[in-house]
Amino acid sequence: MNATAIATVSARQVFDSRGRPTVEAEVTLAGGASGRASSPSGASRGAAEACELRDGYPDQFGGLGVSLAVAGVKAEIRPALIGRDGLDQHGLDALLRRLDGTPQLSRLGGNAILAVSIAAARAGAAALGQPLWRRLGELSGGGLPASMPLPMVNILSGGLHASRGMDVQDFLVMPIGAATYSQALEWALRVRAAATELCEQRSITTLLADEGGLSPGFEDSDHALSLMVRAIERAGLRPGEDAAIALDIAASSLTDDQGRYVFQRAGVVLGAAGLIDLLEDWAARWPIVSIEDGLGEEDWANWPELTRRLGHIQLVGDDLFATQADRIDRGARDGAANAALIKINQNGTLTGTFEAIAAARAAGFATVVSARSGETEDAFIADLAVGVGGGQIKIGSVRGGERMAKYNQLLRLEAEGLSLAGWRTND
Repeated sequence: MNATAIATVSARQVFDSRGRPTVEAEVTLAGGASGRASSPSGASRGAAEACELRDGYPDQFGGLGVSLAVAGVKAEIRPALIGRDGLDQHGLDALLRRLDGTPQLSRLGGNAILAVSIAAARAGAAALGQPLWRRLGELSGGGLPASMPLPMVNILSGGLHASRGMDVQDFLVMPIGAATYSQALEWALRVRAAATELCEQRSITTLLADEGGLSPGFEDSDHALSLMVRAIERAGLRPGEDAAIALDIAASSLTDDQGRYVFQRAGVVLGAAGLIDLLEDWAARWPIVSIEDGLGEEDWANWPELTRRLGHIQLVGDDLFATQADRIDRGARDGAANAALIKINQNGTLTGTFEAIAAARAAGFATVVSARSGETEDAFIADLAVGVGGGQIKIGSVRGGERMAKYNQLLRLEAEGLSLAGWRTND
């Protein structure tokens, strides 16, 4: 058997950062090279993203077990892959999609298929003696040179990441004035520490949300934005110059059955026009440079107006695009958003993720490689962001081993001589 032929594929149930089951897979090649990977899971999930296969047995992990997904790897995926070239990532991913046979990978599970897809990529890199980031750059087809991404770091959390303690899901800091990745990370750590100190001084809870951000529970989002600015200043940085604010509205999670946007904590119900007005007002009054999912995932009629009025800042489609190339293409045609969040488990395969990145670049959109709220200690997205020249990365806060594993991996990659990318450029 050829040394790069797949010899074995295995899978098991492990647990993510919320203590919920997920799939871990391992691929070993005939020559001994191997790779292992685990699938993350989101709380705020788009309807168009790849499906997770959960057992649904209420007496086992509240129905969230993944024994069926693991069994599918062993019974169907393993025999289909054994003997195939482990370096043929595109062919392997195409086979996995055909084997599943559903548009959103609901039969075998996107969680199982993704873990196998990434494990195969790792095994291939090991067989070639390549750093993973370099292998991923080659597999993606090039495009942009490898570079360090600018971190977009969670400071305050609400929405589904914090039991709806605040209406807006995430308030993040972007160290836009940093010269290097390590400086950007240091600045973000300073802002996070300053925010904690400010909360403690006001006897505001410092309990953590799913992604490690603080969850102060403000009813008024302006209070959260004010805390962000004061934390930046307390960290010795200039708001809007050294460090700026990014928001994840997660508007789909605010939508009621009439298509309105319900801010429960603030006691406000808005139509699309009202929400656009609100976001425009915030962007005018606060140093905001990026807004994610400012409208709902199917609010295609109003996204172009949001983009027309706020296109001078970064408008990121997450649930809107779900890391699907065809939805990004539609956004480009319709004038909806100007950046795409890239979440590997939204797509379900590595090749499909590369296709989404290529679609974003063809549209002139920025890309933000992102983790999920339910993460594992797998640092794969750090290598992905570097290898494809992703520009930005959204990992979560600077708390928790599942987050710091990725931030620390980026420090290791920076030591190889890679430079920080310009955060809003595809040049």
